[in-house]
Amino acid sequence: MEEREDRGGGGGGGGYHRAAKRLRTEEEAGGEELEDGEQDSAGEEAAGSGGTESRSRRIRGTKDGVEDSHCIPPSPVVHVRGLCDAVVEADLVEALDKFGNICYVMMMPFKRQALVEFETVDSAERCVSCGGREAVCVAEQQAFFNFSTSQRITRPTNADDPTSGNKVLLLSIQNPLYPITTDVLYTVCNPIVNVQRIVIFKRNGIQAMVEYPDLEDAQKAKLALNGADIYAGCCTLKIEYARPNRLNVVRNDNSSWDYTKPFLLQRERGKGRQRQAILGEHPSNGYGSHCPLLPLPGNCRYRRSSEEVQDMISYPLLLPKTSHSYSSSSSSSSSFLGHGASSSVAMVSGLHPDKMNCSCIFNLFCLYGNVEKVKFMKSVAGTALVEMGDEYAVDRAVTHLNSIKVFGKKLNVCVSKQQAVIPSQVFELADGSSSYQDFSLSRNNRFSSAQSSRNIIQPPSAVLHFYNAPPTLSQHQLHKLCTEYNVPAFTKFKVFDAKSSSKTLSGLLEFDSKTDAVEALTVLNHHQIRIPNSSNPFTLKLCFSTSSHL
Repeated sequence: MEEREDRGGGGGGGGYHRAAKRLRTEEEAGGEELEDGEQDSAGEEAAGSGGTESRSRRIRGTKDGVEDSHCIPPSPVVHVRGLCDAVVEADLVEALDKFGNICYVMMMPFKRQALVEFETVDSAERCVSCGGREAVCVAEQQAFFNFSTSQRITRPTNADDPTSGNKVLLLSIQNPLYPITTDVLYTVCNPIVNVQRIVIFKRNGIQAMVEYPDLEDAQKAKLALNGADIYAGCCTLKIEYARPNRLNVVRNDNSSWDYTKPFLLQRERGKGRQRQAILGEHPSNGYGSHCPLLPLPGNCRYRRSSEEVQDMISYPLLLPKTSHSYSSSSSSSSSFLGHGASSSVAMVSGLHPDKMNCSCIFNLFCLYGNVEKVKFMKSVAGTALVEMGDEYAVDRAVTHLNSIKVFGKKLNVCVSKQQAVIPSQVFELADGSSSYQDFSLSRNNRFSSAQSSRNIIQPPSAVLHFYNAPPTLSQHQLHKLCTEYNVPAFTKFKVFDAKSSSKTLSGLLEFDSKTDAVEALTVLNHHQIRIPNSSNPFTLKLCFSTSSHL
C-alpha cells in the first residue's frame, strides 16, 4: 500500500524583523525543561503561557491574563512572558531600563520568554508593579512580568560579580537546520562591531565563541544579536559571556578563524562570498526549497553606520549521499567543507542494554535526517555509531537528542571522529537482533528529495503526531499496542478530520511526560499494522508534534 505523508509543511517565512515567525506557537511555550542558566527552583520560567497545574495553584491569573505577583517573594530577577518572535536583548533593555539598571538578560526565544536581572529588588518591583497596572510593551507588543523564584541568573563567567562580562561571547545556536561556519558567523556578527576571532565547536549541539576587541564591543553585539534568528525560524542565537578572555586559533577554516592574522593557513574561499548583516537566503542543502530571508534593514540602529555592507555568502549544493554523488560533488563542495568539515557519524552512549537495538535508534534519529547505518560497539557497552545522510543531520540529532532520557538512561549524543560506519565485529544483541543494520535503502527515511519539505524539525515533546495509520484504527487498539510492547500509554487521543477519499488516519497522542512519549516513539515508530481484506500492512509513523498539549 502506498504510504501517505500527511504532515504539515515546514516552518519558515519572515526574517530578522518584527513579523518573523518561528516553528513554535505561543501556546507551545509551556511544559518544557529549564533552559541553561536557570536554577532548578525557577519553575515558572519554564512554564510559559500554558503553565502547569502546580504553577497555576501558586500564581493566580486575573481576567486580563495579568498574574498576581504577590504569591512569589520579590526578587531582582524578573520573568518576562508574551514576547514576540523577533525580540532581541536590546529591545528588552530599551523597554525596561526605565525601571532601573539591568545587570543581565537571558533570552528564551523559543518560549517567547526572558529573564531580566535588575541591580536591585526595588527596580524589579517597579517593573512588576507597573506591568500589573498598565500595559508595558516590548518591541510594540504587550509583555507580562512576574518575579522569578531565583535570586540571580546563573552565568558562565565570574559567579561572584553580577556585573562581570567578557570580550568573548559564547553563542549557542538553537534549532540549527542549516550549516554554521566561520563565514556565516562573521557575516552575522561583524557588521555590529569588528570581530577578531571565531571558534566553532560541537560538543553539546552547535556552539561558538566570538572574540571582540574589548568588553564594550562584546556588549553591543550581545544586545543586538541575543535572541535573533540567523535564518527565518531557525538557527536562533542564545548569547552569554564566555569564560576564556582570549581565543587561540591555529588555522583559518570553517571551524576557526583569526581575522587579525590573515597569513594563517586558509582554505579556498567560494566565489561570491561577500558580507551582509543577516543572511539573505537559506543555503541549498538538498533538504527543501530555498526560503528567502529579509536582510537587516539599512537604517537598523544595530548596524555600524560607518560600514557599507554588500551582498551575501553563496553555498554549493550538497547532493544526497550516494555512491554516485561523491565524485560529482567533491570539487564543488571542497571549498565549503574545507579542513574543518565535521563527521556524518554520530556516537550515542547511555543506551539501555536490553531495550535498545538498531531499529529503535533508527526510529528516533530518522526524525532529524536520513539514517544510513547503525552499529553497536562491542568494546563499549551501551554505545552505538549512527551514520546519517550528512553532517547537518548529525548536528540536528545532537541538538535535539543529547541528554534526553530513554528507558531510565540519559543519552549522550555527540559527533563521532569516524567518517563512516563499517560493519565489523557484528554480534547478537540482548533481544536477539543484529548489532549492525543498513538502513540506506529504507523507505522509512523521511528526508528524501520528494518528502523533505513536509518535515518539521521538532525537539522531543509529550505530544506525538501519528499518521499513515489504518482508517479503522481506534483508541483501544493503540492502547493495546502500547501494552503489548510494554511502553507507556498515552492519556489523550485526538483524530484529525480526514477527507472522504483519504485512505489513512492521522492524529495526536498526548503522554504524561516527554520521556514517556520518547519511549513510545522509539518502540512503535514504523510498526506495521495489518487489517482484514488488505494485502499490504500500514506502516504507523510517529513524530514529535508542534502542539504542547491537547
